[in-house]
Amino acid sequence: MNATSSRAHTITEIKFDQKMFDDKGNPAGGFCSSIVLIDLAGSERASGTGATGDRLKEGANINKSLSTLGRVI
Repeated sequence: MNATSSRAHTITEIKFDQKMFDDKGNPAGGFCSSIVLIDLAGSERASGTGATGDRLKEGANINKSLSTLGRVI
């Protein structure tokens, strides 16, 4: 929208693997788990962006999409 506006979304998955071994060093099993972190770009007030016309409409649609996505997640 402007030089200080950021519309980035980030999805990060962190996986953890735990391996267990017996006394002789042979594989004896393990566990695997993961965590997913999602950071959605924040919505902005129209007055703060200085947008007009089509850019203003685009920003409004982006804000609606983010609100819907946030509810789904």
